[in-house]
Amino acid sequence: MTRTSPSAADLPVWQRRTVMTCALLGLVLAGIDAAIANIALPTIATDLNTGVGPVTWIVNGYQITAAIFLLPAAALGETRGLRAVYAFGLGLFTLASLACALSSTLPLLLLSRVAQGAGSAFMAALSGAIVRKITPPPLLHRAFTAVALCVALSAAVGPTLASAILSVASWPWLFLVNLPIGIVTVSLYLYAAPHHQKHAQTPRFDWTGALFNAGALGLGVLAVDALSAGAHKLAELEAALCIASTIALIYHQRKQPHPLLPLDLLRIPLFALSIAASVCAYAAQIMAYVSLPFFFENFFHYSPVMTGLLVTPWPLLVACAAPVSGHLASRHPASLLSSVGLVLLACGIGSLAMMPANPGLADILPRMAICGIGFGFYQTPNNLTVMTAGPVHRSGAASGMMAVARTMGWSLGSALVALIFDFDKASPDGGTRTCLWVAMGIALLGATVSVARRSVRKASH
Repeated sequence: MTRTSPSAADLPVWQRRTVMTCALLGLVLAGIDAAIANIALPTIATDLNTGVGPVTWIVNGYQITAAIFLLPAAALGETRGLRAVYAFGLGLFTLASLACALSSTLPLLLLSRVAQGAGSAFMAALSGAIVRKITPPPLLHRAFTAVALCVALSAAVGPTLASAILSVASWPWLFLVNLPIGIVTVSLYLYAAPHHQKHAQTPRFDWTGALFNAGALGLGVLAVDALSAGAHKLAELEAALCIASTIALIYHQRKQPHPLLPLDLLRIPLFALSIAASVCAYAAQIMAYVSLPFFFENFFHYSPVMTGLLVTPWPLLVACAAPVSGHLASRHPASLLSSVGLVLLACGIGSLAMMPANPGLADILPRMAICGIGFGFYQTPNNLTVMTAGPVHRSGAASGMMAVARTMGWSLGSALVALIFDFDKASPDGGTRTCLWVAMGIALLGATVSVARRSVRKASH
């Protein structure tokens, strides 16, 4: 027997708002915890009496596990039901946070962070699907504006929150603060989330596809980490295995009735172009995010604290621009808005590359603001297109691919920064201006891909 899914319009307002809040809180928790441990790494290394190299796996383990679980989480959400699978992810993340706080050795903390990364993947992969399922079509632009706001604010608040907690408490409290939020969110979600339609016969989970997926995404992240550490031979091996796993994954998925990799969605030109634009946008963003601190500290001689303040306008302006672009998305083509946003992002990054030798706040802050406004204008319309290009019953797969595109963009951007820093280290700025010029070019490429969606949409009509 199948259970009929209630339509979004049939849900009471209180129920939609409660489930929406739970989905957004999951995004915030996953976003903050992706970066919050970075601030505490020196403290954790001292407290656990370990070296800097091993302790970095507190971050790497989380990121790699999150990348590996994105597509399996999306597939499980569609076949087992969003309600049960998202609640499982929230519960796993909450329990893993407690385990992190109670860890007395580095191996225990690493295992706990791996579990926490898996939980965060479920939340990141399924939040967009939940938002689409419970939101009536006329309100989708507002809903995805809220999603963009939460992603931007979690990026802006994460480092500040970590610093504030560490100023008054020990590092385990970075993870203990998740407990009350997680417990309340899981309880509210299970109470309010509707029971969506389930398959009469649940498809078998594709373990072979999951293995190839782990190789494709996990080895890709590992290759970037090895490249950043200067281990070029290891990076080349991991990159080769990543490419081989990706080819094997695509070949294997073509034969599966319920594939992890949503090839049916990727055959839709509007969806595929939106994913490609997303990869470009996040690659440009992370290239600027990674290279700018080196620019400010090593070349312009700002302090680390001042550098953090100089970077802050970017995510804050993303949060300010997202509601505006979300409002405009209900009246103007998403392809146009996203393209304008990516052109603005490119202009902002290019202006940062052209900063004078001794820039003051008046030289830096407006440039950072342009980047934030541009990215904010791109993000909401593009995410809305990704989530609505395919049928509603494929929302889980679309949401998972949106998270995968973000991960791919960040990995590609990080790898490019490592390569440029290595080959351009003799330049006066250590390669940071080159990174920014390349990031500008990638943003313009994303704008070109984005505007191409307009002709695709016209052709489909």
